[in-house]
Amino acid sequence: MSDPRAFSRNVGAQAHRKLLARQMGMHVWPGLGMLGLIGWSVCLPTVLGTWLGLWLDKRHPGTHAWTLALLVAGLCLGCANAWHWISKEQEAIRRGQESRK
Repeated sequence: MSDPRAFSRNVGAQAHRKLLARQMGMHVWPGLGMLGLIGWSVCLPTVLGTWLGLWLDKRHPGTHAWTLALLVAGLCLGCANAWHWISKEQEAIRRGQESRK
């Protein structure tokens, strides 16, 4: 069976996180905004890379598939951009938690 003390610690930790979130004023809307920002930061470079690849394939046909190459490049750029935003947000959260201690 489960250890009752471990269960109590888990419940206490969850309650503590909820209280901290309330004190920090964390709500659903900022989280949804960050989700939208990350989605657009991946989607936009991917779509632009694909569009540029299609344009290059029409204007300068050759042995290379520019569409596929620039789609992958845009996706990689978008993922790197999303990684940047997420790590920036995590750093801000960490600094906020340290300042409250």
